[in-house]
Amino acid sequence: MPAASSRTTAVSAVVTAALAAGLLTGAATTSASASTTADAPVRIHDIQGSTRISPLVGRQVEGVAGIVTGVRTYGSKGFWFQDPQADADPATSEGIFVYTGSAPTVAVGDAVTVSGTVTEYVPGGLDSGNQSLTQISKPTVTVVSSGNALPAPVRITSRSVPSRYTPEGDPAAGGSINALPLRPSRYALDHYESLEGMNVEVGTSRVVGATDAHAELWVTVKPHENDARRGGTVYGSYTSQNTGRLQIQSLVPLAQQPFPKANVGDVLSGTTEGPLDFSQYGGYTLTARTMGTVVDRELRRETTRKQRDGELAVATYNVENLDPGDPQEKFDALAAAVVDNLASPDILALEEIQDNNGPKDDGTVAADRTVEKFIDAIRAAGGPAYDWRSIDPEDKKDGGEPGGNIRQVFLFNPERVSFTDRAGGDATSATEVVRERGRAALTVSPGRIDPANPAWESSRKPLVGEFAFRGRPVFVVANHFASKGGDESIFSQHQPPTRSSEVQRHAQAETVNTFVKKLLNAQKNADVLVVGDINDFEFSGTTKALTAGNVLYPAIKSLPRSERYSYVYQGNSQVLDQILTSPSIRGFHYDSVHINAEFADQNSDHDPQVIRFRP
Repeated sequence: MPAASSRTTAVSAVVTAALAAGLLTGAATTSASASTTADAPVRIHDIQGSTRISPLVGRQVEGVAGIVTGVRTYGSKGFWFQDPQADADPATSEGIFVYTGSAPTVAVGDAVTVSGTVTEYVPGGLDSGNQSLTQISKPTVTVVSSGNALPAPVRITSRSVPSRYTPEGDPAAGGSINALPLRPSRYALDHYESLEGMNVEVGTSRVVGATDAHAELWVTVKPHENDARRGGTVYGSYTSQNTGRLQIQSLVPLAQQPFPKANVGDVLSGTTEGPLDFSQYGGYTLTARTMGTVVDRELRRETTRKQRDGELAVATYNVENLDPGDPQEKFDALAAAVVDNLASPDILALEEIQDNNGPKDDGTVAADRTVEKFIDAIRAAGGPAYDWRSIDPEDKKDGGEPGGNIRQVFLFNPERVSFTDRAGGDATSATEVVRERGRAALTVSPGRIDPANPAWESSRKPLVGEFAFRGRPVFVVANHFASKGGDESIFSQHQPPTRSSEVQRHAQAETVNTFVKKLLNAQKNADVLVVGDINDFEFSGTTKALTAGNVLYPAIKSLPRSERYSYVYQGNSQVLDQILTSPSIRGFHYDSVHINAEFADQNSDHDPQVIRFRP
């Protein structure tokens, strides 16, 4: 069933934080009092208010009336109810979630009155930066009648959702948008917030995020918004958040009705209707009572062409925590992708190769069994007999899954390319650049770039290798930069959101850029490729730091904008994996080979990248 965060955020902590930010000043004395009288009972729109924080947060309310529109019996248990008599303010939602903590005893269509405490729950906790969900907690619920007609759903369409995503945050409140008056006709996030807890629907919509392991998918109500060639929606800048995206979950337990399996480009046909929730991992989410039907548009995995005579093919592939304990089927599927979809590249840089016993934390750092098992699977799939080079990391020093000791590994086809071995490389020694016979060379190969630099703390150190193709040296730097963990989401209460992880990636990029400059200073026309899981976009500050001084070019920019992606996250097709080229590499052919990110069935969550050129 869909994942739901535990509700560990205390109401008092939320109120304290809101007070500290000046968001609830005077809330206890506002005209929208929590008390009720015979003439003026509190209505749901009074609780929701016209900002993201309820004017009644922390207060007790009595006898709030409405019709139950959805019941959730798993995860965060509770129900939504809605006032069928709306006010005239488009900024105030007429629906709200009631958190019961146990399976609710109400049913859809019940007319109820609810008493309880108004709270602001922050999915993911206060440190996440997420917006909060206004709700009623510790409720007392009275069923007045059953079988009532539901309030008509608000239809979310390409015309109803504004093209601007969000307002700028208030500098006086630390960049928060929480206290800003909602402008639902101007900003998409305000539009969705004005519908929080209400019964909504979408019509036939294109899937832009495949069904995941948590029984969720993403659709867009704006099919022409930054559309990708294969059906997704491309995230091409920090201001291209793609306003039409909406996460879909189901209120029906999976034991009763399996969640539909969909790939990017499929269509969720018909009407999908239910309350609009706010979740930790997707922001505004349509929790469906009724789901549309998935229409398979038969998306196929891509296959790149074979390299021609005189072309060197170099690829990068994040194989997602591969270790010998994984099923043979995973090795076979990844191997088939290398042979069939990547056309057996001459050099293949792998990321997330784990040690010989995977996540078991016993000091093991060697990964020869992992690599050899993968190479054997490639041969069994009809591929070449790859040789390999890597450097074992220090135990627990490179981040990733605890105990796994992930690292980068070079595979290469010795019938097409040779590796220039220079002894002395280990986890803590830095390789340097020297000039030999008029050409750049490494002091150790394979080697690590500046592994003692603080930029690589708890992160993978770059692996650099010196290869030779038809007598010409080619330098390949395999990277796996620090993850985006800790960054605020694009639907954060802070706008623009804080991207704290960038600091480390920028430092890592500067270190790699400095090393490439050393190679080019030693040999102006040196062929250098910087490849791997950069964990950042082609327009990011990380990429700008990598390319500083025009020593590198992000080759994915040679593709049309509709094809620039290697990963799909929250319905946004985006770039994380890259190959960057030195100035001497011209006339290349680049391919982002889409075989994973768009599919419900994945062998990895990343798409491999390949470049072909003539050294």
